[in-house]
Amino acid sequence: MIVPPLGAGAELGLSQLEGVTGGAQSTGGSAAAGGAEGVSFGGELTDAISSLEKTQESGDSAAQALATGTVKDPESAVTTVEDAQMAMDLAAQMRTKATEAVQSIFQTQV
Repeated sequence: MIVPPLGAGAELGLSQLEGVTGGAQSTGGSAAAGGAEGVSFGGELTDAISSLEKTQESGDSAAQALATGTVKDPESAVTTVEDAQMAMDLAAQMRTKATEAVQSIFQTQV
């Protein structure tokens, strides 16, 4: 698995995460009061997954370049692979937390 550069992947993941939470909060009540456009959670999630896919693809190509010896800057290629790994780890952790939250909600007695 190839990982994108640490700086680019981490910034991208965090900014998308902020966009998802900000969108969910703004849709709740400020859209009616402030007239702000609501951001759909599904759209933000799709964008985040798309970004993760692009990060993984760039990591894969960097890993292949390292394996074949065609890379000009091995340090940046390794950084790209590490970033892709961190982005995937973040996505996996977010999935786990979301699953735990949904299970907790379903177990709540009314």
